[in-house]
Amino acid sequence: MERHIDAMEAFANLLERLLLTPSRNGKLALMANYFATVPDPERGWALAALTNELDLPGVKAGLVRRLVESKVDHELFRLSYDYVGDLADTVSLIWPAAHGANYVPTLSEVVAELSEATKAQGERLIEGWLNALDARGRWALLKLVTGGLRIGVSARLAKVAAAQFGEIEPSEVEEIWHGLEPPYLSLFAWLEGKAEKPKPDVAAPFRPVMLAHPLVAKKDRDNPDAIDPDLITAATFAAEWKYDGIRVQAVAENGVRRIYTRTGDDISHTFPDVLAAMDFDAAIAGELLVRAPDGGVAPFNELQQRLNRKTVSKKQMDARPAFIRAYDLLVDGDTDLRALTFEKRRAKLERFIGQLETARIDLSPLVAVTTIEAFEQARNTPPAPEIEGLRLKRWDSVYEAGLPKGPWFKWKRDPFLIDAVMLYAQRGHGKRSSFYSDFTFGVWRELDGEDRLTPVGKAYFGFTDEELKQLDKFVRDNTIERFGPVRSVTATKEHGLVLEVAFEGLQRSPRHKSGIAMRFPRINRIRWDKPSAEAARLETLEALLPENA
Repeated sequence: MERHIDAMEAFANLLERLLLTPSRNGKLALMANYFATVPDPERGWALAALTNELDLPGVKAGLVRRLVESKVDHELFRLSYDYVGDLADTVSLIWPAAHGANYVPTLSEVVAELSEATKAQGERLIEGWLNALDARGRWALLKLVTGGLRIGVSARLAKVAAAQFGEIEPSEVEEIWHGLEPPYLSLFAWLEGKAEKPKPDVAAPFRPVMLAHPLVAKKDRDNPDAIDPDLITAATFAAEWKYDGIRVQAVAENGVRRIYTRTGDDISHTFPDVLAAMDFDAAIAGELLVRAPDGGVAPFNELQQRLNRKTVSKKQMDARPAFIRAYDLLVDGDTDLRALTFEKRRAKLERFIGQLETARIDLSPLVAVTTIEAFEQARNTPPAPEIEGLRLKRWDSVYEAGLPKGPWFKWKRDPFLIDAVMLYAQRGHGKRSSFYSDFTFGVWRELDGEDRLTPVGKAYFGFTDEELKQLDKFVRDNTIERFGPVRSVTATKEHGLVLEVAFEGLQRSPRHKSGIAMRFPRINRIRWDKPSAEAARLETLEALLPENA
């Protein structure tokens, strides 16, 4: 019995501390310590949960809601959920304790029993475990079985923590990850020095990616001397356009074809049209994009319509044909090219792409390197709106996994800025579940002969913790209506809160009332000083649309 309690308590403690720990290094230390102190297979199932590799059939949020509403008054649950803002938090606190329950499951038992259970059996199992656990244990259980951790840990960060525990480079874990299965017994045996490195038989494996540093840090954007003019020369650096798509790795080896995201997620099933064109034996890196009717690059929103789909129809593929703009060749046949310089890899890439007989894969063009002043103009006035800046690569750089400082840089164009008025606010999740942290904002437009605010976007980051408290207080002090977890706030020309919103671009969208959609909106500044009547108008945004540029 003690062993069971320790296992679940250790997992609950890990999740709670990760949620409350803001720093990346602090989270890494917590996970590495957990892997060092918790035995197999418990730590393996925890790693699967942290990397979102644990898929338990039939355990959805709706099931949890049905269970709790069978135990407590529906209105009490609704009000509690509205106040707390997180399902696992709410249920763990409001669930009535059952007298006499004394069995606490391990993570292994939860996974094993739910994996074999029918939907009805799974519901009974969840109910029994919720009865047996205390509030903290219930919270951890629900986080585990629903997959909605929301604790500020990405899949990659969890892999980095495992590597840190084993005192190896993260790339070594990423290279073999797709050949491993939970609870990762062979992985932990290797990380502890008890066995050789696993050699999974993975066809067309993922290669850990190389990342670029910002050429100019955010804090130095307004500093004209932030860049050394002698740093960027044609002899030292190559440059290419940074397109607004998603970074991918296309790998075709031994008859197997896969498309990976930069984090190693396999998205092959979503892009069968591109997969069919990968008639080669190589691994290339590039940007996944959608071809526009005129042959150029379509806005990101067109690509977004095809992402995260379990299946894609022929109609969808015909309407939004995907392709890869290649910018690196990592493997050619049986030859690993990553130890070669970029100059040599680029020459091989050009020959490789030139031999392909498909429009689904083309070559990322190089941009002439001249002066910093010319680069400044190029990155802010690119030849197409779907370009979000420049990427710079040293000619002598090898392909090194991770974020080495110096070889590669990215220099994105300056964001667009507009002043908008806060309209609605919604509670956040995780550590933000007690705050209103998701904000919908609008701009002025003329409707029926008078100025009214129309929503144009939503943002939930860009502000500090202290500013979050100030925003939350404004919402509570100025609420005029409640819609479940959402509140509308006073927003008139005489009284309202102006937010300076930064965004990467705009495009037309019939799905939005305003007719436009923003790309990556975030709050750049809170304009406590600005009257809401002076916020932007819809006409100002419409003038920024690509066809009006």
